[in-house]
Parts: sequence; structure tokens; C-alpha cells
Amino acid sequence: MKVLFLYPNAGSQVGFNYGIAHLAGVLRSAGHACELWQLCEEIAPLPTEEEFAARLRASAPDVVGFSVVTNQWAYARRLAEWARKAVAAPLVCGGIHATVAGEEVLRSGLFDYILVGECEEAFLEFVERRARGEPVEDLRNLGRMEDGRPRLNPVRPLPDLSRLPPKDYEIFDFQRLIDVKKGWVGLMASRGCPFRCTYCFNHVMVERYRRDLGVSPRDLRYIRHFPVERVIDEIRFLLGRYRGITMFIFDDDLFTFDAGYVREFCAAYRKVTNLPFVVNAHVGFFDRDRAEALAAAGCRIVKLGIESGSTRVRRQVLGRNMTDAAILEAIRLVEEAGMHSSCFLMIGLPGETREELWETIRLMARARPGRFRWTYFFPYPGTVSFRLAEEAGCIDPEKMRSMANFTDASCLDFGPEHNLLLEKVGRIFPWFVNAETDFETAPFYRRKVEEILALDRAAWERISPGLLEEDRRISAEFQREGKRHYAVKYNPFMGVISDYFAKEP
Repeated sequence: MKVLFLYPNAGSQVGFNYGIAHLAGVLRSAGHACELWQLCEEIAPLPTEEEFAARLRASAPDVVGFSVVTNQWAYARRLAEWARKAVAAPLVCGGIHATVAGEEVLRSGLFDYILVGECEEAFLEFVERRARGEPVEDLRNLGRMEDGRPRLNPVRPLPDLSRLPPKDYEIFDFQRLIDVKKGWVGLMASRGCPFRCTYCFNHVMVERYRRDLGVSPRDLRYIRHFPVERVIDEIRFLLGRYRGITMFIFDDDLFTFDAGYVREFCAAYRKVTNLPFVVNAHVGFFDRDRAEALAAAGCRIVKLGIESGSTRVRRQVLGRNMTDAAILEAIRLVEEAGMHSSCFLMIGLPGETREELWETIRLMARARPGRFRWTYFFPYPGTVSFRLAEEAGCIDPEKMRSMANFTDASCLDFGPEHNLLLEKVGRIFPWFVNAETDFETAPFYRRKVEEILALDRAAWERISPGLLEEDRRISAEFQREGKRHYAVKYNPFMGVISDYFAKEP
């Protein structure tokens, strides 16, 4: 059997799809053929319908598998409409959107089947049953329409990561991905997360698996690790096969969860490469021992999910029960160990007041992390936060359906005044943080912020497009003068401390 994977990745940062890489590895190890088309402008121009149809016909797949996240659902629908007319092969939708919004996907009438959850074993069984001409309707993890209604089968137990074959990198134009991402290569050493953040799919996954399997959270074993030697072998493979790798970035939800695993990995990593790497951490699973082990192994950046500077918002809206003191201590430990701290932030949360937005700004000014990355809150279907936003009556459904990412704008409507404020902060967040610091440059940025806040909608829309270029000019001048500040660097939604980028060649 031949499977053509389609990965809609348009209008957003170029990505590496771990799910497809694992699925292709499983299928190829069983003797099936696989092909991938990653639809992303940074890799190649997006196709017209005629170009899309011609390539699908030339591929002649037996199965077409879509991997879809919610922000790509609108584009995936269009591609599925085109695929329906181009080939007779069944269309199967997987990915997180199929898992959290499976009934919506099936009711669209565009897909013959969906597969939900972690599907390495399920998709292989699906393909092999199809190859033998056997029915698939009773397959675990599968969904389909039956008598005009969506029918979702129970899921099977989560896969044992140690038994999965290696990921298939060849299905991607992987050297092209490395070059586009300037040498940064993603890896995952684990799956799962112990937390129940309201905005994340993990709590949806856990509840689905617990319900279908009838197990406790402990017996589910949702958090699983690849053996350290397996991860090290993958790093050796990548270094031997591809050129230009400058940084490994571990995309695990929580790399620092298991302190013993962190120590074992760090000891092994030092023996195979001196390239720097990046990890995701949590303030509740980070201490001096972890910091020292990571730093000694060459970790350069530790990323922390902070999301909001408001204790109320963190607890009541996001389900993140952490204190400001714990946040400040984790950032201090990262920096004290000689690494670079990075904070994830969200703005435009349901129920977030103007003062609570300012609490986020002020917390960053107090903590002074190496960098912070901000996005607008996006209510993913099936999550608790979606329900909260829906109950608040602030979702703009049309805008939500049309958005390809959550970095450019908010799909929530808070009224003209607060909407405008969010646009201003989201456009030039580092200026607001600089204005609240004790930096020598703070008075300058306070004046800039006051000017921005005084603008009405029309005046804001006139000056907004030029702000990033203005930030570059201002930052260059302060850098020449040796004055500390945050500036927008590397992408339009990241603020980085000048201590870091001033050292770049």
C-alpha cells in the first residue's frame, strides 16, 4: 500500500511533524510506501487546485492521510475538497484537531475516516486491513459516519515508545527544513504532561484515554520516555546524515519532569556532541540540580511556560497553580547556571482585565528573563478554556475559523477599547516591558508607550506597520551606546534582552 501524507502548514512557522515521522517509520518498517507533501510557503509556493490535483494523481496513493492542527483546519478543508475531486483513495484525518473535534471533522463530509489519539499502531492496522480487503469499521482509535451520525470507537492503550521503529526523516525534505530553520532541529525525548492546563490538549487526551480504557491516571502511564540511548542514537544519525545543524531543540511538553532522566541524558549527551540545545521546563519541576546538569551538558536555553503575570488568571483561567515567587526563582536558577531563560506568555485571555494584562508586563520587567515569546490566547475546541471563552461570550467564530495562527491577532472580541489595547501590546510588547524596568532606557520607552496608548484606532493603524522597523533602529542605537533593553528579535513575537543578541557576530 502507498500512503500519501498531507501536512497543511500554511501561514504559520515552518514545522516538523513528529506524528507523521513516526507513522511513516512504522509503515515503512512493515513494507508500505510513504510520501509526504508539506504545504508551507517557506518551503515552496502553495499550489493552485490544478497543481494540487496533478500532484495527487501523479502520486497515485492508496490512502491519503491528513495531519491537522486546529489553526490549519480551514486550509485542510479546502485541500480535502480538492483531493475528493482528484483521487478515489480514502481520505483519513489525524492530528490533534481530529482528536479534539472529531465529530466536526466527520460532519464536514470531506473525510472517510478519522484516527484519534496516538495512532502508530492503529494506522498501521488500518492500512494493512485495507491492503487485505478487510473491514476497518471496528478498529480502535477510528471514527467514521454511520447512519448519518459520527461514530467514534474507543482508543487502544498508548504505544510503548521503546518499541516504535525510528522516525522516518527521509519522507521530509529535511535538509531544506534545517536550512529554513537556520540549523535548529527538533527532537522529542518523551510524550505527555502531568498538568491539566485548561488551554492545552493534554487534559482532553487523558480524559479520553481514561474513559475508553477504564484506568486511573497512574495506570494510564501518560508520561512516557524514549530510552536515553535511543535519543542519543537519533542525534548521532542526524549529525552523520545532515549538514548545518547548529542547535537541538527538545519539544517535549516537559523535558525536566524526571530528574533522573535529565541527569542520565545530560551525561550521555556530553559524550556525543558539543552542540547547544534547548528544553521546555516547568517552575515546579526545576531546581538547582537540574539546572547544573543541563548547563554542564551544553543546554543554552530553558523555556518556561508562565503565560500570565496574574495569579488569578493563572489559577482560575489557565489552571496553572504557580506563584510569582516560584517563577522568579526558576528564572534566577536558569540565569545563575549560565543559561538563557525564555518565557511563554499569552495575552487576550477570557476575563483578563487591563490591570491583569499589566501584571504580565510587570512580571517580565521584574523577572528579566533572557527572552519572552507572546501569543494571543486561542480557544481550542474541546478544552476547558474553550468553554470558558464561550461562556464569556467573547469568541468571534468567523475570525476563529479564518485564523492560520495565534501570533498575529486574537479571535476574541473584548470590545473596541480593549481590542485596540491588545493589538498595541501584541505588536510591540518589548516596549511595554522596557517601560516598567529599572533599565537606563526605561524613561525613553515610557514616553513611547504613553504615545502609543494615546493613539485612537485610525492613528494606530497608520503607525503600526512601521513599528518593527522603528524598534530595529532604536535597538541598534541603544546597542551602540551599551544600554540594556529588550528588542523584537528572531520573529515578530519574541522579545530578547540586548545582553544576548549584542554578543552575536
